[in-house]
Amino acid sequence: MKKFKVFFDIEKEEQWLNEQLQKGYRCTNISGFGIYTFEKTGKRYVMRLDYQDYLSKKKSKDYKGIYQDFGWSYIYGSSLGGIKYWQKVIDNQNEIFSDRQSMSNYYKRLMSYSSGLGLLLLFVSYMLYKDSGLYLTEGLWNMKGALFWKAFLFETPFALLRLIPAIMVVFLGSSFYKAYRKYSKLKE
Repeated sequence: MKKFKVFFDIEKEEQWLNEQLQKGYRCTNISGFGIYTFEKTGKRYVMRLDYQDYLSKKKSKDYKGIYQDFGWSYIYGSSLGGIKYWQKVIDNQNEIFSDRQSMSNYYKRLMSYSSGLGLLLLFVSYMLYKDSGLYLTEGLWNMKGALFWKAFLFETPFALLRLIPAIMVVFLGSSFYKAYRKYSKLKE
């Protein structure tokens, strides 16, 4: 079974994946484009997500080795950094973060990811809108009657596409805030 889903919140993605596991579908592959592949299983699994910055080959090998020593199977993750997907059969140790410090570091990495990508997309948004705004049709706002409505309706889907980076900045800002709140609670 394949499902397409896009997430802006790593914790909601983990929750959704675990809901699929509870329904009896084990994740076998995740593409970078939001396509999740599942297969029916009789075993009970748990899935955890971790965010890691870029790791060298040696550090990446060590990172994966530590998790695999505890029974976790590596499903997917970019070698350049990003979300790492881990899955294992349910037993007495179903968490990948064993203490407050490792959980705190996880939220710190999430804040770094959200703020970095958010600032990049904010810059992209500025470059897209600085000279022309959302609508690029020349003289659109001076047109009258049916000509205006035809040009406006034609241009609107393209304007909405140009708005995507700004919308993503809002989602990433929300993700940063959630991670910051959880990080602050762990630091108390």
